[in-house]
Amino acid sequence: MPVQLQRVPVLAILRGLDTEATLARVDVLAKAGIGAVEVTLDSPGALETIRALRRRDDGLMAGAGTVMDAVAARRAVDAGAELLVSPHVDPAVTCVGTEARIGHLPGALTPTEIVAAWRSGATAVKLFPAGHGGPAMVRALRGPLPDIPLVPTGGVDATNAACYLRAGATAVAVGSAFTNGTLDEVEDLARALVASCLDARR
Repeated sequence: MPVQLQRVPVLAILRGLDTEATLARVDVLAKAGIGAVEVTLDSPGALETIRALRRRDDGLMAGAGTVMDAVAARRAVDAGAELLVSPHVDPAVTCVGTEARIGHLPGALTPTEIVAAWRSGATAVKLFPAGHGGPAMVRALRGPLPDIPLVPTGGVDATNAACYLRAGATAVAVGSAFTNGTLDEVEDLARALVASCLDARR
């Protein structure tokens, strides 16, 4: 698991924003203590945004999201992505991440998919869509799959993120809450989220 997510178990997903808007939100997220950001590749100028994030010298991890195939994965790696995140299991994407020595979080929901993702060489498994089963699903999966790190994504927000961590998630990924709202609102939300998630890990 990337050190940034070990420190603060929150991956901020920024989708549909251009480079300028993304960088503005990253500034307030970093001020609030979040150290890992996923820029989805379906965002305008996503690769340039990742390049811009890598030019920052503050230790923030810049990941690429919605990585659908190996071609997209290689483009993201060439742009400097330090993490690949996919909504599905594709061993070819994991292979690109492994060759580049960066992490890959493939998406999975069922035990069969989760085990397949893990065995393909994933750094952790993105439990998606997590809202389908909620924290109770994470707790149930921890029984037979105690050694596979899970990162719930989809339906995770400030009201339930800590519940996922208490249920056994390694980290959580939060999206729309950081994409919408003013910068002040995003910063306030991020600070509250970081505090609750750190408290949940104690």
